[in-house]
Amino acid sequence: MRLLKVIQASYVDNYKISLLFNNEYSAVVDLKDTIFSDKRKIFKKLQDINFFKTFTKNRWTVEWKNGADLAPEFLYDLAVKQEVCDMVSK
Repeated sequence: MRLLKVIQASYVDNYKISLLFNNEYSAVVDLKDTIFSDKRKIFKKLQDINFFKTFTKNRWTVEWKNGADLAPEFLYDLAVKQEVCDMVSK
């Protein structure tokens, strides 16, 4: 099993990021619920949409200047769950 990595990331709108993983899976992940429900201080700054948009991609995932990042495995699992929910609701 290969280590999962984000190889491309781009801002879509609101709290959504388009991601491409090194296993060729691509999806748009909505991070709004994650950011607003996580009570850790490091995520508070990400609630500001202008700050949220400033993410960068490091060697394995997306990160922000305040040190916040999300594991690629978390992003992948969230993207898959959101995709399934979208398919079920249609």
